[in-house]
Amino acid sequence: MRRSEIRGRADNFRFIFGQVWDRLWPRLLRATTDQGVIDSFLECATPYAQEFVPALANLIFRVLRDPKFPKRREAQINFFADSLAALGYVAPRSSRDICQKERTKEKRAHHILRYEFYVECSCGLKGRSRDHACPKCGAEIEFGLF
Repeated sequence: MRRSEIRGRADNFRFIFGQVWDRLWPRLLRATTDQGVIDSFLECATPYAQEFVPALANLIFRVLRDPKFPKRREAQINFFADSLAALGYVAPRSSRDICQKERTKEKRAHHILRYEFYVECSCGLKGRSRDHACPKCGAEIEFGLF
């Protein structure tokens, strides 16, 4: 399974759980077995239940019982989604690590930090602008229609 696929699935799961979490979470807390997890999804996450149960019921149950499971809603959703994203092919912890590394890689992608222009200003300066203005007199470059 590709890392980018796991990360993409995690993002999809985050969206899904964001939609149903307020209904689903109280039921998941009361689940004591895999069947309880299945019933919770069938009742509270109906449009998405087939994606998770019964195939991932045991994995969901294990993730819910993780001692590091967060307390806040958004953190719970993210933790849960990232843990399930690898569909059990790797451990939930490894699945979260893969998602984190993929998101970090995306943040480090090359992007333009700043762009400037070569200007000839009425003050006599010929050269590079600074912050889209003449560095000598401060006259700004106008980006309107010509």
